[in-house]
Amino acid sequence: MAVISELIRLESDGTVSFGDYSLDSKSKLDNVKYQGDIYKVKTFKEITKLERNGMFVYESVPGTAVGHFKATEQGVTFDVTGEEDAQITLELEPETEYDITVGGVDAGSMKTNLGGKLSLSVELDADSDVSITVAKV
Repeated sequence: MAVISELIRLESDGTVSFGDYSLDSKSKLDNVKYQGDIYKVKTFKEITKLERNGMFVYESVPGTAVGHFKATEQGVTFDVTGEEDAQITLELEPETEYDITVGGVDAGSMKTNLGGKLSLSVELDADSDVSITVAKV
């Protein structure tokens, strides 16, 4: 998956793609309206962050490109790519257990903290996408 040069792209399948890890300086785009929500993205080589309706949704360090991001009550699915391994933090339901699949491989289950944050490390390279599924148990 290539970087998202327009910073955020609204996909025809109802998902959102965002992030450009190739940028040397911070770029942001906000007030993007889609399906009743307002999105804001900040991205560059050091970090990629997505907010929906003013609330934290996704963050990666270093920056990544995220394709077909979809969040539902049951969890989150997306594809991610980047130039190097990334630490990804997602905002989910507080104190809830989730099964995690990374690149089609079961990565076990994790429980979110009191704030609903779940962090995972993903091995990345710019030549391929890694599919991530985080599903409520």
